[in-house]
Amino acid sequence: MAGKKETPRQKLIGMLYLVLMALLALNVSVEVLDSFVVVDDGLSRTIDNFMSKNELTYREFDQRYAENPERVGAWRDKAEMVREEANKLYDYIEELKVKIVTTAEGDNTDAVVDGIVISDRIRQTENLTVPGQVMLGAHDAGRARDLKNAIEEYRDFLKSLVDDEFEGVISAIETTLDTSDPPPRDGATPTWETKHFSYIPMIAVMTLMTKMQGDVRNAEAEAINHLLQQIDAGSFMFNALEATVIHNTNHVLQGNEYEAEVFLAAFDTTQAPEVLIGQYETITRSDGTVDYQMVGRVDTLPVRQGRGVYRIRPSRTGHFDWSGLVRMRADDGSYINRPFSASYQVADPSLVVSPTRMNVFYEGLENPVEISIPGVPSDQIRASINNGSITRVSGTNYIVRPETTARNAVVSVSATINGETRSLGTREFRVRSVPDPVAAVAGRRGGNISRELLAAQTGVIAEMEGFEFDLTFTVQSFTVSTVVGGFVRDARSSSNRITEEQRTIIQNARPNQRIYFDDIIAVGPDGEERRLPTIGFRIN
Repeated sequence: MAGKKETPRQKLIGMLYLVLMALLALNVSVEVLDSFVVVDDGLSRTIDNFMSKNELTYREFDQRYAENPERVGAWRDKAEMVREEANKLYDYIEELKVKIVTTAEGDNTDAVVDGIVISDRIRQTENLTVPGQVMLGAHDAGRARDLKNAIEEYRDFLKSLVDDEFEGVISAIETTLDTSDPPPRDGATPTWETKHFSYIPMIAVMTLMTKMQGDVRNAEAEAINHLLQQIDAGSFMFNALEATVIHNTNHVLQGNEYEAEVFLAAFDTTQAPEVLIGQYETITRSDGTVDYQMVGRVDTLPVRQGRGVYRIRPSRTGHFDWSGLVRMRADDGSYINRPFSASYQVADPSLVVSPTRMNVFYEGLENPVEISIPGVPSDQIRASINNGSITRVSGTNYIVRPETTARNAVVSVSATINGETRSLGTREFRVRSVPDPVAAVAGRRGGNISRELLAAQTGVIAEMEGFEFDLTFTVQSFTVSTVVGGFVRDARSSSNRITEEQRTIIQNARPNQRIYFDDIIAVGPDGEERRLPTIGFRIN
């Protein structure tokens, strides 16, 4: 039974609609208008998928009608009514699209082929007046109100086919075919009609109307799938209901998605189905109906409370597919076969320990590390280290702080799996000291420089070069020196700033004279003093 949970196709249409409305909120440019063509093409492909899926459902009605006309006849008739009304509204929307395009570009426009609008052939994509002229007209006398009425009539018709107890189906139809007016904004009271057709570029209107056609097919699918399910609902008598949860996995890695389906499962405790495991084939009877039969080796699953129990302990890793048929005897004595298929992946519980930034640990730093085991929740993993400490920050993220560079660091990992604590191996990493930074003045490490540029500098900086960690080093002191008349003249700074005495030495320098920044002492996050290489400049 359908419910409020959206199918992937419904989610795709919703996302495309959000993209469309976001584009409408932008200042319209040629690039934005071209984007509507892309969105319209995407919606059209989605509609084609809807139509293909719906056609398969209608064929299912025909096949079941051939098997049991008395039971299926009334449901198939209702489905045919849905098909007729859906096609009528879909074609009506297409006629309005054609009307808008031909009004703007003439009856001979290349954008209309066999009564269908081709969006990427529209020339007047930016036309803001014709859509409103056709759809709104003067004093709201255009076609928009007729379109809204047609959608509402179609919506009410579909709802009339669904009993009140199926609230999920009714809600899905109402949401898909919603024609309510948008809320007032900035003192204005827009209507559904003005929201879709008032001063909107023609290509945007085409895309909005294509989205409406998709909604028609979406609602059609909701209705006919519900009707089809009612055939089976009336075919068997169930005496037990159970809330059931089916999830894709009960172990979710960070960044992955957890998905579960919750529904009521009905079963008959007095009649267990047959669950056959193996290969099956599709057969077509002489009357055109389709059935299924097993081929080759066939295994039968034990059945518990109406459900087959499949249990296996894999002896090797890899991807495995399995399939079969569920057979159930109907009230008229015939058998109904329904195929199924599933798969599962078997893998070793492999250990993953990887430094976030590099393949070594650095003494004196907080080295980020990710530790994970596929299929095992992060809170069931334990890590230890023989050199320093390792601390979990969150999820799979850890911080390693080595104590000494005298030896390497070994990370050991264990995990609780099925209630048992298991050692899953170790990984060894090198421990290194943080490399020295590089000193620079005026962004340079030496070479030719003008006296004016050098004298204008404020100090000496120390930067890490080619190091993945974002570390800050501060220059504590340095000396500026030069040779004047055969004698060394120098001046010391007790910070990273150039002193006035040092600046005087620089300003008095002559062309080709050499100025040296030496005895540079810098301190990093570990508090250790680093003596950096001398920087030599030649005044030009």
